[in-house]
Amino acid sequence: MTTDTVDGQARERKWERAPAAPAEPPAETPPPRPKFILYLEGAEYADSLRRLTLWTHHVLLPVYGREVTSGTPWCGRWWEHPEAVAQLHGLWLAWGELTGADAEMTGPASWHRDFLMPVMESLRSPQGPFAGCKPGGHRRKEVPPVDAVDPFGPPPPPPGPGDRV
Repeated sequence: MTTDTVDGQARERKWERAPAAPAEPPAETPPPRPKFILYLEGAEYADSLRRLTLWTHHVLLPVYGREVTSGTPWCGRWWEHPEAVAQLHGLWLAWGELTGADAEMTGPASWHRDFLMPVMESLRSPQGPFAGCKPGGHRRKEVPPVDAVDPFGPPPPPPGPGDRV
């Protein structure tokens, strides 16, 4: 409270607060961005793979799936090829970012040029992840061998007497 003098008489006046600004509705927090599928495990991995499968089977393949030949293989069990899963998931993430409602108008063209074509060329290459697969015949890719030596660990002990070198 303050005391004001009006016409020589002291009066008390309560300070009135300015009316509060109308409360703005809380900003909607965007949904969390999807993580790259290779970082997921368990239920998270299964859920992401399920969504990727729906997109692959209902958008990608009906529109962009070209005929399967020996020069352009495809595996009907693509989800059993980790490299294909990783590449398709990256393609799907880019699709979501570049073709959604809030994407720039050039987004779809960029997606085709920068993502779709390189990924499909890699996947469908005769040396790609489906190289050993034929229509109706899935074959697991053999993983290249890796020496069991840790290149950053301590060096192996020198050969002892009688060891074969």
